[in-house]
Amino acid sequence: MRHHDDHPDHDDDIEWVSKSEMKRESHALQQLGMDLVRLKASDLAKVPLDEELKDAIALAHKLSNKREALRRHLQFIGKLMRSRDVTAIREALNAFDQKNAVVNAHFHRLEQWRDRLIREGDKAVDALLAEHRGLDRQKLRQLARTGRKEQAAGLPPKAYRELFQYLKQNLEP
Repeated sequence: MRHHDDHPDHDDDIEWVSKSEMKRESHALQQLGMDLVRLKASDLAKVPLDEELKDAIALAHKLSNKREALRRHLQFIGKLMRSRDVTAIREALNAFDQKNAVVNAHFHRLEQWRDRLIREGDKAVDALLAEHRGLDRQKLRQLARTGRKEQAAGLPPKAYRELFQYLKQNLEP
């Protein structure tokens, strides 16, 4: 076993990595492999992978109903990842995450507008039209009024949903 003091002139060439750090890196690569396996086929096609990794991920999809075999295979994918530069793979996955974050934020804005329109009525319609001039004032007012009546009467939220769909179709992300 080498100690730091054994060869002081070679210490600059050696990078000391603890066993715990190696395990953390191994688990991170295995998690990256699991993230790849969970991707939709259309998204997976956009990730830069070599044939061996593509084949391993395809096999993981086939093993999805065999729990222990899938666990071992995911470890194998993690092992394959150790010998590759995973920077491009991580960048591709981060791009998917950012795209999802934008879509989620837009969805939440639509929900907030819908709730505000139903709660505040004409005041909220005016505020929305000030930001988005191309919307139909009459349709917004009608859907908001009907949505309030449905809520007050405890009826199924048909207009509530219809208002959301109208906003979704007409407001850009």
